[in-house]
Amino acid sequence: MTKVEVSVIINRPAVEVFGFISNFENNPRWQSGVQEATITSEGPFGVGTTYTQVAKFLGQRIETDFEVIEYEPDRKVKARSTSGSFPIQFMRMVEPIEAGTKVSAVIEGEAGGFFKLAEPILSRMTRRQIEADYANLRDLLEAED
Repeated sequence: MTKVEVSVIINRPAVEVFGFISNFENNPRWQSGVQEATITSEGPFGVGTTYTQVAKFLGQRIETDFEVIEYEPDRKVKARSTSGSFPIQFMRMVEPIEAGTKVSAVIEGEAGGFFKLAEPILSRMTRRQIEADYANLRDLLEAED
């Protein structure tokens, strides 16, 4: 089991930051390797909302379905995979602070099959990539007017 916790300060209002990170269709804009993300459920966003994400990892195309399992408007969203070769769940939270918004995330995943053997290496690679993704998120949102 790999667990990565990361946080970043973004000089934007919390409601705006949360609106962006809770719209999973924005994932390809700031997460490397994510090629597409599409909401697959109808109705208002909240617990039970589903989406499909296509990513490329180590040269492999990985399609994963996700479901929102916790949701606090303008504060926190948590989702878990419901398909795919890597069981994963993540939580994204925002907190207004004097300098803008603190974004925190906790990502937990379980490597399977061949990848299980390489889990220590994959864990380090994943941590570095997630940290880079959240730095990219900061840069993207701070560049928008």
